[in-house]
Amino acid sequence: MKRNVCVLVFDGLADWEPAHALCEINKSGKYQVLTVGFSDVPVTTMAGLRLTPEITLSAVNPSDTAILIIPGGDMWQQTSCPDLINLLHRLRDKAVPIAAICAATLEIARAGLTHNTRHTSNGKKYLKKMVPDYKDEDFYVNELAVADGNLITASGLGSLEFAREIINRLGVHAEADTETWFRMFKSSIIPEKWAQEA
Repeated sequence: MKRNVCVLVFDGLADWEPAHALCEINKSGKYQVLTVGFSDVPVTTMAGLRLTPEITLSAVNPSDTAILIIPGGDMWQQTSCPDLINLLHRLRDKAVPIAAICAATLEIARAGLTHNTRHTSNGKKYLKKMVPDYKDEDFYVNELAVADGNLITASGLGSLEFAREIINRLGVHAEADTETWFRMFKSSIIPEKWAQEA
């Protein structure tokens, strides 16, 4: 049975941020991609796409979950979700990877998952301003995406880097192929061997 790649969906989510990762994961056939909502009510993304969550937060089972992906969105700058923070702790306790990008990193910091863990966001000052209790400046890394243990974080400008870390963490492709894929999208250069296959 395939393990689940759970992606949180909510009104106003920045739908392009997890797109590269989800596409490669889904094409691989190695995992089942599941949309997870705060409820089962349909949501509308920042681009106007309407999505219906397949399961809710309470139905996420850590033992069946390969990773939880949390996209950014303006919501994270306005509110926090205790039920999500509870799930983040349950996943961490079971060593399930968690990936958050852009403003979603605020919820990671609120949950305390940045403690003693290398991480990034939209800037150190951004984290400190939006999360007054944030005290993990010494572990902040000024990179577009950072993976440390079971935590992947990324700046809103690093969706490709975010995807690369997720793809590597899940073993979707061989690492060399992932690097080739990354360079192709980052530099707009199609590798010769892939051009011949097209």
